[in-house]
Amino acid sequence: CNEQLQEIRTYITQEIKQLETRADELFTALDKEGLKLKKYSELSVTQKNRAAEYFQTNIFPVIIPIAVNATHPFPHLNNLSFAMGVKLKEISSGQITFGLIRIPRVIPRFIEIDDNVFVPIESIVYNFVEELFPGYVSISHITFRVTRNADIVIAEEEADDFLLILEEGLKLRRKGKIVRVEFEAMDNDNELLEFLISHLEVNRNDIYHMNLPLNLGAYWQLVGAKNFSHLSYEPYTPKTLAPFLNSNTSIFSILDKQDVAQILPFESFNPVEKFIVESAQDPQVLSIRMTLYRVGSNSKIVKALIEAAESGKMVTAIVELKARFDEENNLRWAKALERAGAHVIYGVRGLKIHAKITHVIRRVSESELKHYVHLSTGNYNPSTAKIYTDLSFFTSNEKIAEDAVKFFHHITGFSKKTKLEVLNMSPVQIKPKVISLIEQEIAKGEAGEIVAKVNSLVDPDIIRALYKASIAGVKIKLIIRGICCLKPGIEGLSDNIEVISIVGKYLEHPRVFYFKHATPKIYFSSADWMTRNLDRRIELFNPVYDRRISRLFELYLKLQLKDNVQARRLKSDGEYEKVVQEGEAVNSQIICEKLYSIAQKKHQNLDAIVERLEEITE
Repeated sequence: CNEQLQEIRTYITQEIKQLETRADELFTALDKEGLKLKKYSELSVTQKNRAAEYFQTNIFPVIIPIAVNATHPFPHLNNLSFAMGVKLKEISSGQITFGLIRIPRVIPRFIEIDDNVFVPIESIVYNFVEELFPGYVSISHITFRVTRNADIVIAEEEADDFLLILEEGLKLRRKGKIVRVEFEAMDNDNELLEFLISHLEVNRNDIYHMNLPLNLGAYWQLVGAKNFSHLSYEPYTPKTLAPFLNSNTSIFSILDKQDVAQILPFESFNPVEKFIVESAQDPQVLSIRMTLYRVGSNSKIVKALIEAAESGKMVTAIVELKARFDEENNLRWAKALERAGAHVIYGVRGLKIHAKITHVIRRVSESELKHYVHLSTGNYNPSTAKIYTDLSFFTSNEKIAEDAVKFFHHITGFSKKTKLEVLNMSPVQIKPKVISLIEQEIAKGEAGEIVAKVNSLVDPDIIRALYKASIAGVKIKLIIRGICCLKPGIEGLSDNIEVISIVGKYLEHPRVFYFKHATPKIYFSSADWMTRNLDRRIELFNPVYDRRISRLFELYLKLQLKDNVQARRLKSDGEYEKVVQEGEAVNSQIICEKLYSIAQKKHQNLDAIVERLEEITE
């Protein structure tokens, strides 16, 4: 374990050096465009006066100077706290002392002192240290950021009240052990550095020095600078296509006639929200059941579920409280749903519920009920629906509806032996199903073909099956955005496997699969090919029976395989190389933006998208 940690630390140090080089290149390029990132010392006299005025009115009242001595202990710093350590000399006695300045998150990371001139907050603060500590002279300073262990360890088997234990765990998270400290390379003062390290109680191996402003996430402030919008991706508004184009048309009447699929964010998330809102308001709807993983802070969907429960409908919400960093948000919504009268399930002991499914039961006559199901690769979250690519699928297929009933009974009841018929559910069904589909292609030898798109490929059983397929001559193309533990292109083992990663304007998030000789050929899923998803989570792996939708998803995969703008190819040594652009540039995400924009403008539907994709990918 120690050897592994040391390897990781060495790798991170190398990455930091690359990051510093790229940051220098970026700031140089931005400077040429007119966006200036300056230190306080580099400002003109007029600009310094503006900085001083800003400090007095906006920073001085809210900033927290802390003397550290016998009566002022070193303060607790929350996770991702940003602060400045200072070494001071008392003017009257010449005594050396140390202090700390906590920089609150409510203050912008970069202050726009002049048109298009930004100054890091710490650069301004340090030049007024002596106003924060009257009677002292500043000798040196260093800014730093702490990262605490955010894991919440819960012994579920011993929990009588899971909510209570989770709430206690969330409180303890704030006090988690410091696992990393980032120091911005400034004054070379070992005494100040040692003072901070001793009080932070951090392993020296987990200290990193960086030659650039800390907290890279704050750079989004610069990305959003209004005068430089031309340097960002062109804004895109998700489109609504037929059959959802007419907002007055009932979702139920549409699904009575056909299945509907969407590719987000090129299509709008609004129909998903409308499906839940309409279900909540329709007096003929008897029951709504949903899984909620990351729903967002201001969710129309959860508000609709609350409305439905208050009106007397049977509402079942599977709220996964163990969704990392969404625990507090999900806990708040879970309590609100309970107060409204919904039946709330807080996950399943020992497993995370990561499946994305909604099941609505509606009375269509005195003697007949109709079932409607929504399945997705992404969360029921309108914010991520605008920046993640995902697949969304609506159906009233009876077989899928029967499995939806079994799925929710499995979650809310005691059964551990539930087997779905057309859908597949982990931790029991998905991995065997995937391996059987791979083996089906192996049986076809060189005629076999597999295309898979996932976020990560880690599971050793799946990797071994893919190696076996490659040896048998099966042509395998993988689109894996993140971690890939399979090594492609190794002679005699994986020379029939190609792996690309697409990183672009949107976060690639769907899990979709093509098996040439399977029936059906196309599947989509909430699960990555990782052991945690296949063995330790409740996930769904869904077949696509509708011919038009199957063709859409197949062509979507083909389009991504042709990408030569955003794609990187994984080599057998684990390094990535940019795909060589031969012929016309193919940016799969931008092409989809254009296709859906044209389709909406011309009031076209799925058929037009499929037809155009066939032309592009032929």
